[in-house]
Amino acid sequence: MASDSPSGTGLHVVLVHPEIAWNTGNAGRTCLAAAAQLHLVRPLGFSLEEREVRRSGLDYWPRVRPVVWQDWAMFEAALPGLGEPFLFSAEAPRELWDVTFPPRSVLVFGRESGGLPDQVRARFPDRLICIPMADTKMRSLNLSTAVAIALYEVLRQHRSRAL
Repeated sequence: MASDSPSGTGLHVVLVHPEIAWNTGNAGRTCLAAAAQLHLVRPLGFSLEEREVRRSGLDYWPRVRPVVWQDWAMFEAALPGLGEPFLFSAEAPRELWDVTFPPRSVLVFGRESGGLPDQVRARFPDRLICIPMADTKMRSLNLSTAVAIALYEVLRQHRSRAL
């Protein structure tokens, strides 16, 4: 697996056990817009052939070309070649705004109903970050919204460093 996304940006978005087809389609479309590679870690809660994935990805879905991994162990073995991991969790102690993202960044998100598996969070405690929310009673943001916020923060940082 090459370390760069198809566009050469070195940005990767990973959805671990996504459950909702339209969230995955929306995340894929955002990855395409941001020149990031989408990775999906099985099991998936839907078929990639489902109409909802194609509908939310619009006519762009064939261009998204997600990399699909059989399980977390296979993905984790390839992770060092992709870039520096940042795992998103609502309970993380460090906020998105406090992170300087390197050129080769891997943004990892968990499933809609429960986030990242406990064993994944336990293996990367120093890599956990959250998206700050003013309403402390909210459990989390929508998955595709979280992907967009994080991905565009990385792009903003890279752009401001390039200026």
